[in-house]
Amino acid sequence: MALSCAISNEVPEHPVISPASGSIFERRLIEKYISENGVDPINGKELTIEQLIDIKATPIVKPKPPSATSIPAILKIMQDEWDAVMLHSFTLRQQLQTARQELSHALYQHDAACRVIARLTKEVTAAREALATLKPQAGIVQATTIPQPAVAVEAGGTAAQPMEQAGITEDVIQKLQERATVLTQERKRRGRSVPEDLMPQDSIRSFQTLASHPGLHSASVPGILALDIHSADTSKILTGGADKNATVFNKDTEQVVAILKGHTKKVTRVIYHPEEDVVMTASPDATIRVWNVGTSQTTLLLKAHDAPVTGLSLHPTGDYLLSSSLDQHWAFSDIRTGRLLTKVAGQAGQPLTTAQFHPDGLIFGTGTADSQVKIWDLKEQSNVANFPGHTGVITAISFSENGYYLATAAEDSCVKLWDLRKLKNFKTLQLEESYEVKDICFDQSGTYLAVAGTDVRVYLCKQWQELKVLNDHTAAATGVRFGKHAQYIASTSMDRTLKLYGLS
Repeated sequence: MALSCAISNEVPEHPVISPASGSIFERRLIEKYISENGVDPINGKELTIEQLIDIKATPIVKPKPPSATSIPAILKIMQDEWDAVMLHSFTLRQQLQTARQELSHALYQHDAACRVIARLTKEVTAAREALATLKPQAGIVQATTIPQPAVAVEAGGTAAQPMEQAGITEDVIQKLQERATVLTQERKRRGRSVPEDLMPQDSIRSFQTLASHPGLHSASVPGILALDIHSADTSKILTGGADKNATVFNKDTEQVVAILKGHTKKVTRVIYHPEEDVVMTASPDATIRVWNVGTSQTTLLLKAHDAPVTGLSLHPTGDYLLSSSLDQHWAFSDIRTGRLLTKVAGQAGQPLTTAQFHPDGLIFGTGTADSQVKIWDLKEQSNVANFPGHTGVITAISFSENGYYLATAAEDSCVKLWDLRKLKNFKTLQLEESYEVKDICFDQSGTYLAVAGTDVRVYLCKQWQELKVLNDHTAAATGVRFGKHAQYIASTSMDRTLKLYGLS
């Protein structure tokens, strides 16, 4: 019986037998297979070259076939071999084409699955955002069951009833007076020297854009309208957008801390509480919301006005909120109890466009649509001084930390500086024609004044010298604030970006 190789099915020249399967192989072929795979090709058991057993067999001389004894016969054999190779190549091409079609089909299925997953993810995100919007409303609806007649509440879009005035009691006045006395003493002490860590004016001149963040608010309704910075932790920045949301952003980690959803119209005024992780927002929807940043939920909703809220300022005690509105009134509210303490009509029957507390908290300023800046005594709730001179709607006011200066801006392309001791305008910063001033702000030391509008400008107080012009925004700047000791400057714009400036 002739031996045949289990791999090539030919008579082996050097036959060996595998102890793993008992099969016979050509030594040359089985050694190559073992070196590559290390197993028996028949049953897959482990096998080494040393385990192979030689078979002593009589050498077989293969006779040449009778047909291979002439040149035409040899050519015929070669032709047959060529045909066999071509047929095999054709079969391989067919198999390759089939594999390609199967792979293409699998890729299409994978792409379709990815699209479905992306759509479902988007729907889940939208559902979560809707749920986050509904949760504060649900909490507010529950709050209405508690007898608090002074708190105005919205539920399901229904307009809340006007808030009742509780009045400024003697206890409140005493609290305001005590706080003002402490702040006055602290301010006088700070006024004797400039903070050691304050950024020098030469460094301000070298400020450059350090970062630009365009993703804080929705791109569908572009524009950031308001800005504030946490006084204690100046890495936290609060913005209000035309997308009806407020956003808390950490500039150090470059992460959004919270998105505050609840207003039914754009957010035009924002305040970050100086000591707590609490923010306040105002909107043309005639409401003021107090938010807990940690939970991203409304803790208090105030409706002290019947028209869009245009101004917002927190009292130095951190307990009371001043607001102004196009309903021609300013209001003073307690953010701890949610009560409206007083609501006073501005004189001359003009809509109020902005409001700001003096650093001591006993007086405050308001701007009107007829170019008037009015100073009010909070305890007496009376108008004690008027600053005429602008020729357009008052857009922004800011008190200096030293308590002596008031900066005002209007739609007349200028910033006016007023001396509160002499009650007169001592300096006017005339800007280019058609320059739109949207916001002004002193730094915490009262050394620098920043102006936001067509661009962002920084001035040195007392000399009122222009130090730096920052014009990287592609649209009008709407807000500007200083970081601690003016180590950096933040600005927002209608181009939907928050920009940070400092030393590179």
